[in-house]
Amino acid sequence: MREQRASSTAVGLVLGFALDRVLADPRRLHPVAGFGSAAMVLERSTYADDRWAGVLHEAVAVGSVLGIGALAARGGVLATALATWTALGGRSLARAGHDMADRLDAGDLTGARELLPSLCGRDPSVLDADGLARAALESIAENTSDATVAPLLWGAVAGVPGLLGYRAVNTLDAMIGYRNERYERFGWAAARVDDAANLVPARVTGVLTAVLAPLVGGRPGAALRAWRRDAAKHPSPNAGVVEASMAGALGIRLGGRTQYRHGAELRPTLGDGPAPTTADLRRAVRMSTAVQAGALAVAVVVAEVLRRR
Repeated sequence: MREQRASSTAVGLVLGFALDRVLADPRRLHPVAGFGSAAMVLERSTYADDRWAGVLHEAVAVGSVLGIGALAARGGVLATALATWTALGGRSLARAGHDMADRLDAGDLTGARELLPSLCGRDPSVLDADGLARAALESIAENTSDATVAPLLWGAVAGVPGLLGYRAVNTLDAMIGYRNERYERFGWAAARVDDAANLVPARVTGVLTAVLAPLVGGRPGAALRAWRRDAAKHPSPNAGVVEASMAGALGIRLGGRTQYRHGAELRPTLGDGPAPTTADLRRAVRMSTAVQAGALAVAVVVAEVLRRR
């Protein structure tokens, strides 16, 4: 039975990845959106300007999803496939990147600004075409790890609970993991748990980006050099790795003033070369797609190694 469960994990990951490639995210009634709504309702009861209140909020929200995942895991391959499809966002990420490049190439800044919130939480109203291209590319790099590599690896290690639990952790971080007046303390636990959950996946993403750099005209050595030199400058222990390795692979420069709705941050320079263009954004999408496929292969190997042990 133990071998059968582990084998179903590998098969379910492959099927779920295929579903994401074909169907992308459902535009309505997405389970992640439902979780977000439930977390907002929960926050009305748990919120306080206190770290321990945030710990309680994280424990209840994520713990509930882990419990649901444990029950759903009894569904075998089908449950794993559906959970994988639910947790992944790779196809939608690539599509949004292409759409952004198309709108920027057409000079449609209004349309590009309307699209940006689907990629990241920056304030699009203050960004010009170059700023929008950079914001989209940095989001593609970070979300390649968050939306595909991390859920696949957690699925390989912990099955359905790993897939759904990781998506809950990452969603809560996106909702409350901010350093603003309301969430500086309450969102602390969400941010720290997300950092821990992405520690290994971000570095797997960095390695895959370096290895696959020639697919977009880059060099593995340049990606690794940018990672070693620049990643630690970034305020995030994980985003710095994936953004620096992407910048090195593409031969571009990322970072600089970054405007969010809650305020501005001055991000460190990552990589060497010119600021990114829409052509670089399209290359980043191709890189992201390749890394996602590589992550699936790694996840299948991990699941099979665990099965044999």
